[in-house]
Order: sequence, then C-alpha cells, then structure tokens
Amino acid sequence: MKTFLKRGSLLTLVLTMALAFGLLACVTTPPEEPFVPGSGTFTLLHTNDMHGRLLTGTSDGMGLDRVSALANRFRAEGRTVLMLDAGDALHGQPTTTLSRGEAMVSVLNAIGYDAFVPGNHDFNYGYQRLVELSGLAHFPFLAANITVDASGETLLPPYLIQEIGGLTIAIFGLATPETVTMSHPDNSRGLTFANPVETARAMVAELRGKADVVIALSHLGYGAAFDSRELARQVEGIDIIVDGHSHTSLPTGEVVGSTLIVSANEYNKNLGVVEVVVENGEITSINASYITKAQGLEIAPDQAITDLIAQLNAAQAPLLAEKVGSAAVVLDGERANVRTRETAFGDFIADAYRTLAGAEIALQNGGGIRTSVQPGDITMGHVMAVFPFSNRLVTIEFTGTQILAALEHSVRLFPEQNGGFLHVSGLRFTFDPSRPAGSRINPARVLVGGQPLDLNRKYLVATIDFLAVGGDGYAMFTGVPYQRDMGDLTAILAAFIRANSPVNPVMDNRIVTGTY
Repeated sequence: MKTFLKRGSLLTLVLTMALAFGLLACVTTPPEEPFVPGSGTFTLLHTNDMHGRLLTGTSDGMGLDRVSALANRFRAEGRTVLMLDAGDALHGQPTTTLSRGEAMVSVLNAIGYDAFVPGNHDFNYGYQRLVELSGLAHFPFLAANITVDASGETLLPPYLIQEIGGLTIAIFGLATPETVTMSHPDNSRGLTFANPVETARAMVAELRGKADVVIALSHLGYGAAFDSRELARQVEGIDIIVDGHSHTSLPTGEVVGSTLIVSANEYNKNLGVVEVVVENGEITSINASYITKAQGLEIAPDQAITDLIAQLNAAQAPLLAEKVGSAAVVLDGERANVRTRETAFGDFIADAYRTLAGAEIALQNGGGIRTSVQPGDITMGHVMAVFPFSNRLVTIEFTGTQILAALEHSVRLFPEQNGGFLHVSGLRFTFDPSRPAGSRINPARVLVGGQPLDLNRKYLVATIDFLAVGGDGYAMFTGVPYQRDMGDLTAILAAFIRANSPVNPVMDNRIVTGTY
C-alpha cells in the first residue's frame, strides 16, 4: 500500500515534525507519471461523533474493542479495508478528556484507522493541541478548508492519496465552519474556515484526474449551516461523502446526485460499511450498510484493544471513582431532550449556577449537557461525562434587551435540536413556535423573579464562559466584561451536588410554548 500525503502547511510541518518524524519520513511526493485507472474492490469502514467513547455502555455503542474486532474480521477475510472517522472523537468522556485526546488517538492507532477529519469538538483543547495530537497519530488528520491567518497555509494536510487493492483513492477533509461558535471561540482564534463547497470544488479539480475514487471526509452534517447534501448537489465529482456532525443515521446511505453520503449515527452505535467495486477507474457497484451494536456484541472483542483501554482507564481511575453525591432519579441529559426542551436536570444545573453565584438569572446551553446520570451514586467520572468541557462559571451584567435577544436565539430553531437551546433559572418565558424566528417571544411574558423583564435594566447573570464570549452564536453577549470568574465548572458542580444530595430535581415549567 502506497500513501501520498499532501502537506499544505509549513506551520503544521514545524509543529509536528518532532512528534511525528516517523510518519513524515514515509511521506513522499506524489508521482509524476500519468494516472492509470485501476480495477479492484475495497471495503470502507467508517465511524463518526464518538465523543470520547471507548467501551460499550448502556446508552453508548458497541465499544472500540468490538469495532476493532469487526475490522480485523474483514481483513482476515482478505478484504482491502479503508478505515475513516468523520470527527468529534477526541473529547467527551472522562478518560479521553483527561488525557486531552491522547487516549482516543492511541486506540485509533491500534485499530488501524487510515484518516480522520477534526470535528468542532476536536478543537476543544485549542487548535495547537489538535496539531500535537495529529503528530501522535499514525494516520493523517485532514482539513482542506482551515487556514492559519498568520501564514495563509492550511493547518492540516488537505488530502491523502492512498493506493490500495489495485486502486488509487483520494480522500480530502472538510471541517465545519461552525467550529468558531460551537467550540470555545478562543480554541480556533487565528484560523479561517473556508466555505466547504468552494474548497470541495478546488479539491475535486485537483484530485479527480489522480484517483479512481474521490472521498470527502467531512464534519458538516445534515440540517446545519453547511449541509453535506448541499455539498453533494453543488459539487460534481465526489463519489462518497463520509459525514459527521449531525449524528445522522443513514443505515444504507443516501444518494444525492451521483454522490453516496454515509454517516454512522453516533457513539460507535454502528460501524458503517461501504462495499465498492471499481472497473477501469469507474465505480460499477457501491453498497452501504451498518453493523449495529446488537450485531457487534455477538462477536468477541479485540482483547488487545480491551487491554489498552483498561490501561488508559486505570490511569484515571482514582479521580473518576471519587463519590461526590447521589441521584434519587434519572438525571436526563439525553441529547434529543436537552437540545429541544426544558428538563429537570437542566433546571437543576441552572439553579446551581444562580445559587452559587448569587445571581438573578442563570443560563446553560443544552449542548453543554452531554449525557444522563442514572439513579445511585454520582462519581467524579459521572460529573466529567456530563460536563467534559473546560468551562468556567462566570457572572456578567446583561441588559434586559440582551437577555431577550438571547432567549430568541435559544428558541429560533425549535423544534429542531439545537445545542444553543438554553436552560434557565430565575426567569420564566413563553414562546410561540408558529411565529418567525427572532420574534417568537413577547417581552411581557418573560418574568424575572416574578416580575416582567425590564429591557433597560441590567441583570446579574451566571453562565459559562463559552456562552459569555459568544459561543453557540450568542453574539449579543460578546464584549461584556465578567463581574466574577468563579473557577472550574466541574469542581464547582461536584461541590454543589455533594451539598445537595440526593439530587431529586423536578421540572417546573419555566419554558413553555403558547401564542400571543
């Protein structure tokens, strides 16, 4: 198997050389001889949006030890395997987060992944750390549409050309421009995310005459500002889009124009499989399917990966096992719930902020609540799984006008899932989903401490620094100085849970729909 890796950035080369000399030493310049179309078959295996999940869990997937076992089974059958991940893998669960992504990279290395595109949450440690992690990986991180402002060069290699099974496969990466608001803005400061469609056109123009198959490895998603279906409609010449970001389930893929789009849902709940047959440089057969969690659990895990994950978990075990309290009921942090409606757990979190800060109002974005907690003991591991981000609790004074604008922004996408949907404390409001976005809330039906919202008055608000600096598109908050920085959110919430156990929140209808 030959690999030709396009390096688009002198900055990337400098930053990663010390960490990845062995990888770069095997990279050669693409050959000058004319491209000769090939014939052959290969099996594309793909994952996306794993969010740090290493092992199987009740609400999670089959675990990466079984993903590895399945990949090994394909290889043992003599298949030519290409293994890709479409982003949001390096952050989320405690072991992955505490290692700042290195644990996940170690596991993906051992499994034998071939390429990765960074998702928005893969920037959560800052882009400099992302570059460091790319140097630790035995496979390239690809992103054709991210440039470094200071140099104008790409942060990561834009594409990979790989020769496998008698075929030449070109893979280029596309990262979501939503990263600048969906990760802390500081994490991507100094970078520019170009329009994915324009970048893809340039990539196809460069690669189409060099490969039998052209694959876009993208973290764009369905229903987002940059939709992968629009990419397929607007850019001819992409054979396959391996997609992430929206956690979309496409068990047999979706064909848009002449492009097959595939996505494996989330959390390694499925291993995506695409069987491809090529004759004389033309795809003659392509079929997408899933191996589900239920099917994956029927086979024995790859013991080497199980052991590796056990070693990685053991390094963090004492901290993660520390008991901080207990839950009397399920604390609902399910993605579909916290991103669309008020939940009792969201109320509890916002109440914690307001109480601890002595604020009048508290705000928490649904996208910052990452999982549920079952009844029983609550450990530090549970707290970190729910709140894996390195956020801080801050207080700021916002006007009633800013607060109203924030609430409108919160419900603008309803009933669609929205990571910026706000859970609130200290206020109640009614919104009308039948009205246009931006005018769904009557200010007279927003109550703060039981009194109508005063658009001209300033209110003391407790929230996380991610929102305070404009994360999730809350531009109305930017430029306002903090009143207080109360410190690390995880430690603060652990202390609050410890003081208020058993946790038994009840939803009290702070956010309701209605007409006006």
